[in-house]
Amino acid sequence: MTITERYEGRFRDNIGKGIYVRTDDDNMKGPSIEDREFMELMKTEMQREESGHLIAPLPFKHDRKILPNNKERVYQRLRSLSKSLRKNQELKDHYVTFMSTMLEKGHAEPAPPLRPGQEAWYLPHFGVYHAKKPGKIRVVFDSSDTFNGTSLNDVLLTGPDLLNNLLGVLLRFRSDLVACMADIEQMFYSFHVKEEHRDFLRFLWFENNDPEGKVEEYRMKVHIFGNSPSPAVATFGLRKTAQEGQQKYGKDARQFVENDFYCDDGLLAVPTVDKAIDILKQTKDMLAVSNLRLHKIASNFREVVEAFPASERAAEICDLNLDLDEAPLQRSLGILWNLQRDTFTFQVTLDEKPFTKRGVLSAINSIYDPLGFVQPVVIGGKVLLRQMTQNQEIGWDDRLPDHLAPAWHLWRQSLLALAEIEVPRAYTPIPSTEASRRELHVFSDASQQAIAAVAYLKVIDNQGNIHVSFLMGKAKLAPKHATSIPRLELNSAVLAVELRDVITSEIQLEIHEQRFYSDSRVVLGYLTNRTKRFYVYVANRVERILRSTSSEQWTYVPTNVNPADHATRPVTAEGLPATSWLQGPGFLKSTPELDLTVNSDKMFLVSDDDVEVRPDTKVYVTSVLSGRLPMHLHFTRFSSWNTLVRSIARLIRVVRCLKATRCRTRGVWHVCPIKVQDVKAAEKMILHNAQKESYSKEICVLKQGHTLPSASSIASLNPFLDDDQLLRVGGRLKHADVSDKEKNPFVVPGDSHVSTLLIRHHHERVQHQGRHFTEGAVRNAGLWIIGAKRKIGSLIHKCVTCRKLRGKFEQQQMADLPSERLEQQPPFTNVGVDVFGPWEVVTRRTRGGSANSKRWAVLFTCFSTRAVHIEVIESMSASCFINALRRFFAIRGPAKMIRSDRGTNFVGAAKEMEYYLRVHGCRWEFNPPHASHMGGSWERMIGLARRILNSMLSQPGKSNLTHEILTTLMAEVSAIINARPLVPITTDPEAPIMLTPSMLLNQKICEGDDMGDFSDVVLYRQQWKRVQALADQFWARWRKEYLVTLQPRKKWNRPSPNLKLGDVVLIKDNSTKRNQWPMGIVINTFPSQDGLVRRVEVKTGHGSRKYLRPVTDIVVIVEAQVEIEE
Repeated sequence: MTITERYEGRFRDNIGKGIYVRTDDDNMKGPSIEDREFMELMKTEMQREESGHLIAPLPFKHDRKILPNNKERVYQRLRSLSKSLRKNQELKDHYVTFMSTMLEKGHAEPAPPLRPGQEAWYLPHFGVYHAKKPGKIRVVFDSSDTFNGTSLNDVLLTGPDLLNNLLGVLLRFRSDLVACMADIEQMFYSFHVKEEHRDFLRFLWFENNDPEGKVEEYRMKVHIFGNSPSPAVATFGLRKTAQEGQQKYGKDARQFVENDFYCDDGLLAVPTVDKAIDILKQTKDMLAVSNLRLHKIASNFREVVEAFPASERAAEICDLNLDLDEAPLQRSLGILWNLQRDTFTFQVTLDEKPFTKRGVLSAINSIYDPLGFVQPVVIGGKVLLRQMTQNQEIGWDDRLPDHLAPAWHLWRQSLLALAEIEVPRAYTPIPSTEASRRELHVFSDASQQAIAAVAYLKVIDNQGNIHVSFLMGKAKLAPKHATSIPRLELNSAVLAVELRDVITSEIQLEIHEQRFYSDSRVVLGYLTNRTKRFYVYVANRVERILRSTSSEQWTYVPTNVNPADHATRPVTAEGLPATSWLQGPGFLKSTPELDLTVNSDKMFLVSDDDVEVRPDTKVYVTSVLSGRLPMHLHFTRFSSWNTLVRSIARLIRVVRCLKATRCRTRGVWHVCPIKVQDVKAAEKMILHNAQKESYSKEICVLKQGHTLPSASSIASLNPFLDDDQLLRVGGRLKHADVSDKEKNPFVVPGDSHVSTLLIRHHHERVQHQGRHFTEGAVRNAGLWIIGAKRKIGSLIHKCVTCRKLRGKFEQQQMADLPSERLEQQPPFTNVGVDVFGPWEVVTRRTRGGSANSKRWAVLFTCFSTRAVHIEVIESMSASCFINALRRFFAIRGPAKMIRSDRGTNFVGAAKEMEYYLRVHGCRWEFNPPHASHMGGSWERMIGLARRILNSMLSQPGKSNLTHEILTTLMAEVSAIINARPLVPITTDPEAPIMLTPSMLLNQKICEGDDMGDFSDVVLYRQQWKRVQALADQFWARWRKEYLVTLQPRKKWNRPSPNLKLGDVVLIKDNSTKRNQWPMGIVINTFPSQDGLVRRVEVKTGHGSRKYLRPVTDIVVIVEAQVEIEE
């Protein structure tokens, strides 16, 4: 280090360097000062006893009050409790049993006498029954009971909330195939209190556990229910045990305890049974070090339960014969879990509750649904409650109006149908390790009644199968005060983002893509806006949404396929399974997802009159030019030469009339008839102004009698000024016997608006003929336009009429081959289908001759092997095609993808077989109408089949076809096509076998074929190896020889400019003449994956019909936002 570096280092500092650094945790809830004090106290004071128990102090506040002696008050509470026990024998038995067990287990001890002046506190206690656990009482110590204005909880640090997020535990519980649940027995009582603090936990009870006996003083040795810091102390101790045991018992056991426990309940989801057993055993042993007992183990796999003794299983299954008996429902964290079917379900008991605000609210809140499975049903009850309580004078315990009772009782009775709803616990039926991609899709919607958001997980496994599962849903009532629908929709979008934040932070699965959907174009306009300023209400919510997402992640979805819509309007429990709320929209199950709409920024523009947009104050300044406005600028306001000439001629005529001394109305404004001389004068004036604007220097030079400099653009024309001071072409035809306008035409600047009007005028006079005709008409009119050829060509190119008459159809670069053409799949996995024909066949013979009917053929072609399969049908109906498709599936097996044009028989068949195709995992994709070039793979095969069939039919004796003969011929045509070589035939003697589709379909080759590494003996003994060798040989040559032939583009090599929204176009119609083709405007474009537009949606003016067409059927007439010459 040099002296300079050492000197600079002494004075260099990092003060203030990190002040403005932002992190992802900046907006998260931070701990308070008291929370930090609690954590420091636990870290230093929590110790392990020789018995293994963890012992911790009561976390007192530093500046706490001295607790008074409240023994007398607690004694009065005990006397009141004693009276209740005498009146209720069952309560007495349960209470005495609990206290006896507590004393026997050493959780409490007789209290020693207090020293004079010693501080102490006595705790009253009472019994609590759990609604779901009848006959089981829990004695709770009332640490919040006040005496002289203070209580024990007032002087204790509550501690931070160390519990895991309940939603996160439940979300992770559904993440894998094998699920387990467990419980820690009396977790609070497993952590001891320091002995010097036990006198603050004194209580009064009866000697020998006899309520009729003497009252004695006891004190608790453990942290108790009722103390505000007990949950934090127990959770801290549990995690301390996990941290200390990680090295011996493994990281998985620690993560299970730290992440998947909510208080004393643990929920675990893992891919395999062995891993579940291992984690549970390691966790059980790890917790046993601190005398924490893991029990009540249950799982959806019998092998997991059988790995533990009956005493450690859940009480309901400890004595079951797991091979014969059906496992009962298990409840954990309020969720009912059916072990047998591995589903979540609901049990609703219609307890009688008073028809009051309190009773109705209690009934609604009794439906525990943290993940939102039945939110569309619950929101119905909340809407009813709001309708019932519109009268603000009704108290909480006042009876509600009787006319509302029937609607309420009907809703309550419908809740019984919730027992029939089952939601799969696991997101997918496969282990998480087999998922190749996960996507999060969140939908939002709003109505005047409620707002809602719902999230789904889309998983694609290693085989390409798609699984869509309900993740989480949330619905909230809309505010009572009037709120606009756009604001409610915006709030629902905020709800969707908050749903996303919870899911992504808790689910602990890798999410590869996140998408958000709304059916409000206004909200999407708010999110994509970059220039307008909103009022604070909207601006704050837009900022909140864009803090967690980007505008590119938001997509428009129609209301009829938006599942969030179901939670904004009440749905009955019976009708919930029929909605898409639990299953998700159908388009999520396709790959790629359906193109619902084009999310162009133009579709979501925020209008200036939107009430949420702050109006801008604009100041306009008017400047007045000192001189006159140049005449040529006036000319630009005219689009027709005749109109311009008439206007100027009229002005000239008016001026002449006003100046005439004999005019009766001299000096008075009036309109005079135009004469021929006025028109000629107007034309000369227009030309004079145009020349003066462009060639003022040349005119000055010529007026002075000088020659034009060579640098002038018109010097080669040898121009001169005529008697009217107009520039004319000089040239060498002075002595020619022709008219002046032919010898010396007027010079017209090519860059002036006058030249545009003149060219357009003469182009229309020659009835929109080409450049040669137009240029000749201009020259015959005595005009020499500078740069005429380029100017005329440009105007004709922009001419709407010329485009309609002779405009070229749009073309686009040939698209990349779809993946199904390039995949190594079994034959006919991905197929293209089309119908061709017809042929006349003889159906029956009569005395008068024979009766004929028509037959068609359906051709199926495999995209990868290029094999074909042909079926004969009797008509073009959807019914006949369905039968042909069923025969094809029966012979070749089901396909994964079918592609065809939009023939009515195909569209009808797709609708009829929608359920069948969905069950078999097959999707049907349609090409745009009139896009035969997009089906070239099967059109080529149809042409080949026609040529072969024509050759067959030309043979003698085959002119009279029957159905049987046609069927036979089609089978032979298929055989000939499938035997064709896929690649050029080689002359290499080492490779005599041709690569044909039959090689894979029939598995037949000549005796000299190379069968790979198998010997002849093995091949003939083990037929399956022979078949595999043939298949391997086919696919190896398919990759090396056939795929490379698909690489070049034979035509349409270069990309063309994309059509845009707003383009005015002409739609090709083969049934009419070009002059009658309809015109329309492009309202939608559909870019391919390479960003090029090959199909568009066009709206015409005739009944506002919409057409989906390929760009090859489109002629652009007027481009959007481009000035077009009309």
